[in-house]
Formats: sequence, C-alpha cells, structure tokens
Amino acid sequence: MRRVLVTGASRGIGRAVAMRFAESGDRVAVHYGSDAEGAARTQRMLAGDGHVVVSGDLGDPDAVQQVVDATVRELGGVDVLVNNAAVAPSAGTRHAVAEVEYAQWQQIWHQMLDVNLLGAVNLTYAVARHLIDRGATGSIVNIGSRGAFKGEPDFPAYGASKAALHAFGQSMAVALAPHGITVASVAPGFVGTERQADKLAGADGAAVRAQSPFGRVGTPEEVAAAVLYLASAEAAWASGAVLDLNGASYLRT
Repeated sequence: MRRVLVTGASRGIGRAVAMRFAESGDRVAVHYGSDAEGAARTQRMLAGDGHVVVSGDLGDPDAVQQVVDATVRELGGVDVLVNNAAVAPSAGTRHAVAEVEYAQWQQIWHQMLDVNLLGAVNLTYAVARHLIDRGATGSIVNIGSRGAFKGEPDFPAYGASKAALHAFGQSMAVALAPHGITVASVAPGFVGTERQADKLAGADGAAVRAQSPFGRVGTPEEVAAAVLYLASAEAAWASGAVLDLNGASYLRT
C-alpha cells in the first residue's frame, strides 16, 4: 500500500488518476485548489478507505509545503507524487500575441508558470526531501502535454510551462536516481474531460477528433493507466522518460 498525492484531483485527469491508484489498493490524498465540492466527490468515488482531501494554492510556495505537510500528517507519509494540477487553456487564459495587451500577457504568463511549473517544482522538492530524509524510495509522475512539442500559438505560456516541466522531470530523474526515486512524465494530447465536453459536442468536435488517425480523443482513464505504470516498480527503468499519449496525433522525431 502506497501513499499517493495527486494534485488537481477534483475532476478530469486528476480524478481518474486518484481512482486508479485507489483501485490498486493505495491510499490517496486528493488535492484541490478551489473546487472543494469536486474534491469531496472524488474522495467519495475512491475504492477502499483512508483517503483524504488536502487543499492549497500551488502558485504559493508556502501553501505547497503545507499541502505536503498535511498529506504526510494525514496519510503517514508520501510515496508517490502526481503533478497534475495546472492552469489550463481556456477563453480566460487565451493570450495570442496579436490579441492581448502587455499587462494581460504578463499576468497570464505568471499565472501559468507559477502553478504549472513552479508549483510542480516546489512539490517535487518537498516530496523528494521527505523521501530522502526517510531513507525511502518513491515515484514522481508529471502530467505534461503534447503542446510542449506541437506548440500552443494561442496559449504559449501553457506550452512553455509543459516543455519546462518535461525538462525539469528529466533533470530530477538523474538527480534523484541515487536515492531510489524515479521521475517520469506523460504528455497527453487532447483528452475528453468534463471541461472539454462542450467543445467536443460543438462545431469544433469533429476537427478535434480528426487530429488522431483513430478518429477520437483520449480519455482520462488512459492517462491514469499510464501514470499508474510509470509509478510502478516495473517502470523504474523508464525514469526520465516522457511518454507521448496522443493517439498518433503528433509524432516527435
């Protein structure tokens, strides 16, 4: 039985990841930033017992440490960290260069980098130090994005934050290997979460599905399966990997 901290687990990919670990017999700390009701719903959906809910603004370094401290206190430790929480592309975070003023450009860049990159950076530090101080092994899995490679012209801060997260994960894979801590990343393409339901049902849905030669989008459960594997002992030799999970919609060379 492992103790697993999943950030941004009030819905979507984070909820699916939390459910998959719970189904495997692990105890999960369900983190949320603002959606307390969604996090409570996730907790109720988890198999088994002993799961907890923790909250905190991951853009605040002090709150990050408090999230890890609360998880350690409630679960008795942390063995696996899944860095899933992110400020995602939306109408409110669109920042195409030709469309926004400089002040808005700066605000969105800071918002995305503070959570998507620095939040994960600080969580990784706190959990890694917890493991090292315990003399324990563990796993860290980052949820990156296809956009880190394909480009995000309307959301460049999002693409940059995910590219940096991939690179950070690879650096940590090397740094933490001597301590028996693995670090890997998943880079999903378009995933059919609740947040994307309207887009998939609307005029753009067919074009989005056509991005993949399979003619569909990914599911949160497919991402969760990849995360569960990368956090497993069997995947230790995959430490440092960035796993493309996009249905052949974008192929790196």
